[in-house]
Amino acid sequence: MSKLPIGIQSFEKLREDGYLYIDKTEYIVELLEGGSVYFLSRPRRFGKSLLISTMEAYFLGKKELFDHLAIAEYEAEKPEKEQWIRYPVMTFSLSGGEYQSPGGLEDMLDSYLARYESMYLGEGQTAPGKTLTVRFGNLIEMAAAKCGRPVVVLVDEYDKPLLENLSVNPEQEEKNRTLFKNFFSVLKDKDQYLKFAFFTGVTKFSKVSIFSDLNQLKDISLLPKYSAICGITEKEMTGNLAKEIDSLAQTLGKKREDTLKALAKMYDGYHFSADGEGVYNPFSLLNAFADGNLGRYWFETGTPSFLIRMMTETGMPAEEFSRGVQASQERLENYRAEGRDLVPLFYQSGYLTITGYDRIFQEYTLSYPNDEVRYGYLNALIPMAAAKYSSSVPDPAFSVRRMITYLRTNEMEPFMTMLQALLAGIPYHEGKTPASEQQWRNVVYAIFTVLGQYVRCEVHSSRGRSDCIVENEHYVYLFEFKQDKSAREALEQIEDRGYALPYAACGKQVVKIGANFSTQMRTLSEWKIVMA
Repeated sequence: MSKLPIGIQSFEKLREDGYLYIDKTEYIVELLEGGSVYFLSRPRRFGKSLLISTMEAYFLGKKELFDHLAIAEYEAEKPEKEQWIRYPVMTFSLSGGEYQSPGGLEDMLDSYLARYESMYLGEGQTAPGKTLTVRFGNLIEMAAAKCGRPVVVLVDEYDKPLLENLSVNPEQEEKNRTLFKNFFSVLKDKDQYLKFAFFTGVTKFSKVSIFSDLNQLKDISLLPKYSAICGITEKEMTGNLAKEIDSLAQTLGKKREDTLKALAKMYDGYHFSADGEGVYNPFSLLNAFADGNLGRYWFETGTPSFLIRMMTETGMPAEEFSRGVQASQERLENYRAEGRDLVPLFYQSGYLTITGYDRIFQEYTLSYPNDEVRYGYLNALIPMAAAKYSSSVPDPAFSVRRMITYLRTNEMEPFMTMLQALLAGIPYHEGKTPASEQQWRNVVYAIFTVLGQYVRCEVHSSRGRSDCIVENEHYVYLFEFKQDKSAREALEQIEDRGYALPYAACGKQVVKIGANFSTQMRTLSEWKIVMA
């Protein structure tokens, strides 16, 4: 059994301590052959930091760490004097820091500059310049001159100072964005002193200058040949983790092929190009092997509260993500913080992935990559949208079990009472109007999906569209919701538009439920239940 590198982001530590390493160095070779300044967007915990650490070790000439890896063969083909050259490397890891404070980003960049000034100019030396930007530019030039080799600049999680302030502190976000615009724009003018530059992040903010000012920067995020630069492919998993697969199968009491199917359903499905190879979430996959359990590891390490909050505020239908949404490449590649388009942000963050591509219209189809994301996200949506529970629902987990039972046995009065309690806690943003019907429906959709029911919202028929249809083995529940009207009006719409007609011969009991959302009560005010 291998030592699994869960949470280890240092390539040097990983190699020296004998942890499993799935060789990705062939991609570094590809990058070296193709250009010099790159950007890569991938979701959190997909291996971006390890990739940066691997690049750092390579450019520092640490030959001993690369035995039997693809890049060692690449180096061996060079003339001996050109092998394993040591370059001056400046790595900026921005995953940590107090970026919501006024001087947080400045302090972080200043500390890195001080480190590299001491390293490449001499102890106590400082590059000239009254601003961080001028100082950084002079440091690059002076380090290249003193070391006799061009500089390598590696920037990991460049967008953390922006994401941390997204929709929470827009003024600080703008200040951090301006600082980035000035600081990294010096790379354009220092091209002759640069060997290689590589930026990673979750989100590509369209107005950050590394994308507008660095005309030599190449975004490889959607290129098929780099689809698997982060993450674990099926071939890599079966080739490197065969013993772990067998052990997990034994623990779960499943056959090997059934275990592989379960792993794929839970953690596979990420596609970062139209034709590229799909990958598993590496963090969740390795944790599953370590624990012998198919848990929601990636999702639970960072509930995307800002994404759910923005989804709630914009009223985007949650069920669209299950059906699939369309987006152009330009839309996917750029996120504008001042805009309200959440699709690129959800894609870049890993909550949506590419599931199809229309070559005629050049549009991608995006949906949930796997069950970990689908149910993890919807589970998070419920408590975010219903932040507190009434005394009649003391335990949310227990309530889920009871609600499933009520749906299975057609006990709709207690079910609706429990739904009322859940909806009673929907938070209201100060200064905003009460929730719309769409916001209510998002929560209802999430609840039914998490309950494991077959649910469809906004179902079209020849005479209209019903709000929500839930179907299980014995029952079909037709829900119609009104806001500040009456349950009777909701039931009349089900009857008038014949929503029950398609199920007349299905052999299941059809139940019609009309309900009203009250903006004054901030929950369901009444409902009526009729057996068809």
